Amino acid sequence: MFPRPLTPLAAPNGAEPLGRALRRAPLGRARAGLGGPPLLLPSMLMFAVIVASSGLLLMIERGILAEMKPLPLHPSSHQGAAWRGAMPKSGGLSLDDGDSDLQVRQDVRNRTLKAVCGQPGMPRDPWDLSVGQRRTLLRHILVSDRYRFLYCYVPKVACSNWKRVLKVLAGVLDSVDVRLKMDHRSDLVFLADLRPDEIRYRLQHYFKFLFVRDPLERLLSAYRNKFGEIREYQQRYGAEIVRRYRAGAGPSPAGDDVTFPEFLRYLADEDPERMNEHWMPVYHLCQPCAVHYDFVGSYERLEADANQVLEWVQAPPHVRFPARQAWYRPASPESLHYHLCNAPRALLQDVLPKYILDFSLFAYPLPNVTREACHQ
Repeated sequence: MFPRPLTPLAAPNGAEPLGRALRRAPLGRARAGLGGPPLLLPSMLMFAVIVASSGLLLMIERGILAEMKPLPLHPSSHQGAAWRGAMPKSGGLSLDDGDSDLQVRQDVRNRTLKAVCGQPGMPRDPWDLSVGQRRTLLRHILVSDRYRFLYCYVPKVACSNWKRVLKVLAGVLDSVDVRLKMDHRSDLVFLADLRPDEIRYRLQHYFKFLFVRDPLERLLSAYRNKFGEIREYQQRYGAEIVRRYRAGAGPSPAGDDVTFPEFLRYLADEDPERMNEHWMPVYHLCQPCAVHYDFVGSYERLEADANQVLEWVQAPPHVRFPARQAWYRPASPESLHYHLCNAPRALLQDVLPKYILDFSLFAYPLPNVTREACHQ
């Protein structure tokens, strides 16, 4: 169903392999001038990664790619997987005659993933990762042995509902509609709980999936939730952010009034691999080069994609993905546009390179923060 992937992109003459460049790329504004510019950027035609941060900043400035819509992501066509018989014979979600554009965009994503992950130095397997990277990955992959699947959870991408589904499938909860405070650890099995041989077996034989979301929309959702509602985060992170970035803040700020630009300044100075999981890039959480996911679902079509996954893993018919609560108001594109247009552009130029693999690998558009767009 999918065209043959492109040959992996070769590094320009004299350039170091992409994987090594990723590991040594500068972090934060304080180091930006010491180690050279960030090296990763999606191209206009296929979101492939090229070397030159000046191109990224130009794209941000001009709003290039901002008009492209996020694409729905379909499963790859791995042969011989245990779950294969449950999938449509076409190897992906069915597309009607009006969906040819979506199929083209899916092909772009597949080619980009192959090209980026095929670069010298990129991980092919979790044991190619550093100890810290592997620990983060294995702590974020949930296991269902009964239904033979692995789910890499991404905070702020409906992971609480997916954990609720896993507990129902395990027989711990009677229904996804049970109104209980979610315990994010109990009655769940993580790959990190297993022995290396058990991990390898499941990575080879189980259906593997994750769900992604527009990177900046995910950041805005985390900002609103953690600093607007959760006292623990206000005290642990908010107070430090205010002390660090607000003149005259005093020694003991409450941390309950962090502004979005202050949050961006904090992210600009953070090492992505050491971030809190709620704003750590998806690339570092789920390592899509080291783990060959069979399906990448989209938050933008959450219910349809989630129920498709449940069908593929042959979950009982009564188990469905929970519907969004009527009171829930997710971060909207309009709200994101407002916050980005009111943030200093230099901050966006510092923050976006940290999430550039999330934009490129999952085919999300860079934000359009041109003066014209912000005054519409």
